[in-house]
Amino acid sequence: MNVLGISCFYHDSAAALLRDGELVAAAHEERFSRKRHDAGIPKHAVAYCLEEAGIRLADVDTLVFYDKPFVKFERILMTYLATFPRSLPSFAKAMPLWLKEKLNVRKALETELGFEGELLFAEHHQSHAASAFLPSPFEEAAILTIDGVGEWATTTQGVGRGNKFELIHEVRFPHSLGLLYSAFTYYLGFKVNSAEYKVMGAAPYGKPRYVETIFDHLVDLRDDGSFKLNMKYFAYDYGLTMTNKRFEKLFGQPRREGESEMQEFHWDMAASVQKVTEEVVLRIARDLHAKTGMKNLCMAGGVALNCVANGRLIREGPFENLWVQPAAGDAGGALGAALFAEHCVMNRPRKLQMEHAYWGPQYSDEEIRKFLELREAPCRAYPRDEMIRETARHLEEQKVIGWFQGRMEWGPRSLGSRSILADARNEENWKRVNLKIKFRESFRPFAPAVLAEKADQWFEIDRESPYMLLVCQVKEGVNAPAITHVDGSARLQTVTRDSHSEFYDLIRAFDERTGCPVVINTSFNVRGEPIVCTPEDAYLCFMRTQMDVLVLGNQILLKEDQPELVEDFDWRDRYALD
Repeated sequence: MNVLGISCFYHDSAAALLRDGELVAAAHEERFSRKRHDAGIPKHAVAYCLEEAGIRLADVDTLVFYDKPFVKFERILMTYLATFPRSLPSFAKAMPLWLKEKLNVRKALETELGFEGELLFAEHHQSHAASAFLPSPFEEAAILTIDGVGEWATTTQGVGRGNKFELIHEVRFPHSLGLLYSAFTYYLGFKVNSAEYKVMGAAPYGKPRYVETIFDHLVDLRDDGSFKLNMKYFAYDYGLTMTNKRFEKLFGQPRREGESEMQEFHWDMAASVQKVTEEVVLRIARDLHAKTGMKNLCMAGGVALNCVANGRLIREGPFENLWVQPAAGDAGGALGAALFAEHCVMNRPRKLQMEHAYWGPQYSDEEIRKFLELREAPCRAYPRDEMIRETARHLEEQKVIGWFQGRMEWGPRSLGSRSILADARNEENWKRVNLKIKFRESFRPFAPAVLAEKADQWFEIDRESPYMLLVCQVKEGVNAPAITHVDGSARLQTVTRDSHSEFYDLIRAFDERTGCPVVINTSFNVRGEPIVCTPEDAYLCFMRTQMDVLVLGNQILLKEDQPELVEDFDWRDRYALD
């Protein structure tokens, strides 16, 4: 039984394939198309999943779409009618896309993929909830999903037991914690549905001076976590922007122009919306715990990627255990849709317990060598263990390394398969990687990857954090300035040998050389581009930046040995559907 889940049309489209309830492959379309947050039908991701399984599209028994277009269309039409005539420009822009593609999903899938088999639809928050609970390690758990909006729901509470779950409460559009955060993202001059994490990273530089203003004027929050937004300050329900002039008047400043200098006001606004978000999440979680009495919590939806809020949930919340699926945003809806059909519709027992996030394509040493020969790129091949030792030596010598190993990560974080690595003890590495390699804002922090068994010696944490979805404090006296944020915190990844042996062995080798079991681990990409997928992507990123070393499988390339980059090199698209 092959079940294929798909998410698309809004942002971060993806595909995930189950065979007899086991996950075979899952991937984001952007990694193949090289279009950041690609929203199109994930034809390349689907082709990869089929290739990984060794099947054709005709062998897929059921394809499951991650939301219900007609219900979503109903919400959009009703909202436009309720806000007419202000909604007319947005209506005119949205309708052609809906009538051409978004409304008739079956026709779009037939046209783009050639799929003519059984097609099922899950509700958006059912997909999120399924992606949160069904691959979790828990037999039973409370479920919390929070995002911008699905069909009507923006927040849901639920209970999962065995192979089923039930959603017991929801908050409906236009009242949305995710859209509140996106409104501040927009107001601060960042890109909505793309740069919310920048607001989270900016928050520690400011003071939450505007929390009271937000609660007095924008958000009516009750003790049980229920909330309503004062829509007179927002425009996302009728317009082409997130906020309106009343919003600017309330805070006394116009919207920040993108790329302009961040002022004290902007840092304080970021700190304020972050604080409000954490408070809302904590109250909703406490209410859910009171309703269910469960000790385990599973989360999904875009707000579940707010790792600062997750850290507070662990430290202050009522639940003993928290599990967040690594692709908690809309991409994860593809996995959730497939799992929903497999277990809740077909009533098959649960088999998948997600113990790692490496579900994308991988490349053999032979494939990598062939590519390097075509590129005429000088390299040196090593036996595996020697490659590990040599890479650790380069790290100790303060080289910045592009690290390309094994299957690509599922989710928005690089977790040791497609990573840029550097020594966390050297503060200069933070500045250098930000400005000269990633080409991104200087305030952005870097995440540490640490040997799981030594995490509590370096960080204030009492559990594993394999997917970089928890923020904790760095312990006093620890020498790791390149991964320590301005407030003393870090977005932590704990690494075990079972999850990724090459990455674990590299950090251990670095620890043996230096006494430091921690390295900078940031995504292998530059600002505005998706994380690299192929050896070609990795080589181009390496050559276009000031990275010193590239490790492709067991091949090590030094920057000073490389010829001048040929930009128009013709590389075959391995996963083209045709």
